[in-house]
Amino acid sequence: MSEFIINPGVEIRNAQFELRQFQLRVAVASGFVLFMFFILFARFVYLQLVQHEHYETLAEANRISVVPIVPNRGIIVDRNGVLLAHNYSAYTLEIRPDKVADMDQLIDTLATVVDITPRDRRRFSKLLEESKSFESLPIRNRLSDEEVARFAANRYRFRGVEINARLFRQYPQGELFAHVVGHIGRINQAELDKLEEDGDDANYRGTDYVGKVGLEQSYERYLHGTTGVEEMEVDSGGRAVRTLSRSAPVSGANLILSLDAKLQEAAYRAFGDNRGALVAIDPSTGAVLAFVSKPGFDPNLFVDGIDPQNWKELNESPDRPMLNRALAGTYPPGSTFKPYMALAGLTYGKRRPEQTISDPGYFNFGGHVFHDDKKGGHGLVDMYKSIVASCDTYYYMLANDLGIDHIASFMRMFGFGSRTGIDIPGEAAGTLPSQEWKARRFKQKWYAGETISVGIGQGYNAYTPLQLAQAVATLANGGTLYPPHIVSQIENVATRARTTPTLPPPRTAEVKPEYLRVIQQAMIGVNKEGTGAAAFAGASYLSAGKTGTAQVIAIKQGEKYVESRVAERHRDHALFIAYAPVEAPRIALAVIVENAGFGARAAAPIARQMFDYYIAGKQPTAVKINGVPSNDDESD
Repeated sequence: MSEFIINPGVEIRNAQFELRQFQLRVAVASGFVLFMFFILFARFVYLQLVQHEHYETLAEANRISVVPIVPNRGIIVDRNGVLLAHNYSAYTLEIRPDKVADMDQLIDTLATVVDITPRDRRRFSKLLEESKSFESLPIRNRLSDEEVARFAANRYRFRGVEINARLFRQYPQGELFAHVVGHIGRINQAELDKLEEDGDDANYRGTDYVGKVGLEQSYERYLHGTTGVEEMEVDSGGRAVRTLSRSAPVSGANLILSLDAKLQEAAYRAFGDNRGALVAIDPSTGAVLAFVSKPGFDPNLFVDGIDPQNWKELNESPDRPMLNRALAGTYPPGSTFKPYMALAGLTYGKRRPEQTISDPGYFNFGGHVFHDDKKGGHGLVDMYKSIVASCDTYYYMLANDLGIDHIASFMRMFGFGSRTGIDIPGEAAGTLPSQEWKARRFKQKWYAGETISVGIGQGYNAYTPLQLAQAVATLANGGTLYPPHIVSQIENVATRARTTPTLPPPRTAEVKPEYLRVIQQAMIGVNKEGTGAAAFAGASYLSAGKTGTAQVIAIKQGEKYVESRVAERHRDHALFIAYAPVEAPRIALAVIVENAGFGARAAAPIARQMFDYYIAGKQPTAVKINGVPSNDDESD
């Protein structure tokens, strides 16, 4: 009989149990796999159906690059088509600061390949301070073909540096039209915020420059044009594959000005080395014919971004070339104020043309003596003589009779003390004194003695050359104040259609024609036999004018002003207002020559040259102020 020996080390397996365990594991694993597939399927459905549009947009954005196409900026020309501002294309060498670790080292190395001057470095440093790190900034502009080729061969060495083709603005007339045309410059953050606020930021994508001053600023929305868009298909490396669509940019409109470039040049040249301003207007329309502020500056310095050294020189110059004297410089009008004072006297019934006063050479008011410019006085003086000989005593007395508020009310009709609304920014309002003005400005009452000096264009009086030009144009045309304007037409580049800018309606000064004729005849007398006669001797046309001399510093009572003993910048200003030809005025102007003394000596000859050129076609020369005459030699 056999015996079975059980080995205690051998485990008896339960196949049934193991099968159930295996089946359970398979079921759990299958369930987990199915669950994960369900989640993947749900996610797939969500992405493909619910988020389809979103991801399609992202995919397209990765595939398509939208590139703005900057439009050509409109050009600016004078009335005869002379170019004052235009564009040209050139290559620039630009740096992305955010991609550069050591800027100084990069520029030093770059300078071994492309010429980079100290001025380029200074300008770039200024741009770097003012710009965002991700903006591409020019280190060199207008590269030659040789420089472009040299950099292209070494491009691999310079990360963050690239060459771009850009349009540049140029002002071929230089400083001659700097204060009128203005200039463009790089857009700053404040301007970007303003564009965004106005909803124009999309139209400025890709644009680095904007009008800063002058017509470039005031007509920016016309000059800029409409930015185009180009859709490019790109590969994974960002390289262009093909153009999908293109919306062409619309070039900015051209501006045709009323200015005459040759007249402007003639006026600028006539000033010689003197500082001052001149504004010439067509009395029948208000169109500005010449608009000079001297000295000027080169607007081309600002196009690329002016470097600190040039900026410092312009700002610290005692001649103040950045000041637009014609628009924002305010000066006492001196005796050029007298024709309007006489007209006020007629209008308010305080004087008749034939009425005379006796001029002893001074006027005593409350113990204060106001001296006439002529020692011993002018004797018997009627209204005609008061203007022709420029008698101060006559107007001291008239101012006292009129009173400051009547003077202010009347002068306001001719535009004194208020902006003309000319189509360039930065105009000063000037100061037309009155009781209300002094109370508001100084919190003080007006004293009657202050009115006396106002009558001869001194005291608190301060007006711009533009206001004086508008006022004399109003006298010339019979009493209509036309809004002065510089842009005469705006031209659509595509269609060549021209439109005229909308102007405010003209105003009328409420003065009687017979009173105007009295003043006009006296102003004719100024240039025939009065203070302007020497300047207009032998003229082939008949003109009307009024000289003026304005104090810069006050003279103590009892002291005599002697020009030769006064520092040059403390000497009186010379002024002149005029129009011609008298029978059908074509041009009216105001001239101021700073610190040049008598208007008859310094300002009237400039006006004569302008009229000779504009009416008779004679070429001008610089006015020379010979010697320093004493106060007894000549008046205004």
